[in-house]
Amino acid sequence: MDTQNFVENRVKSYYWNDDLNCATTNLKILSEKFSIELSDQVLDSAIGLHGAGEYGAQCGLVEGTLMFLGIIGRLIGAPHKEIVSSCYEFANEFENRFSSLLCKILRPEGFNQNNPPHICEGLTCEAICFNIDFVDRFISKYHLIKKNHNR
Repeated sequence: MDTQNFVENRVKSYYWNDDLNCATTNLKILSEKFSIELSDQVLDSAIGLHGAGEYGAQCGLVEGTLMFLGIIGRLIGAPHKEIVSSCYEFANEFENRFSSLLCKILRPEGFNQNNPPHICEGLTCEAICFNIDFVDRFISKYHLIKKNHNR
């Protein structure tokens, strides 16, 4: 199954069957795609990350990926400085691609009871595909840096 279909199927399941938020959905899909087991504590930490508990602050699709970069960065042995630099690069690329890091801009209708459930499903699918590509590039880049450093 290609990445797009994989993401669409997983988002649909996590949103409609499990009623998860974007940050948790993002983390779970990244963990599945990269075969990284996440602890319950990590997943619990994402409970309120959808726009800072619906406040409209940083989007959970950003926050979940920043968390995942730290997790996978440590697992592949990336130095602290490389992980931080990659988080900056991710935020910059995400903002350039989607015009903002803020939920209140990405979801301009805000959070109100009149919204249909999971109104960000399309954005979520698009963003998670973008996030997977970024994580792939981070892993490849780090392995290239490490390989060149060991020569």
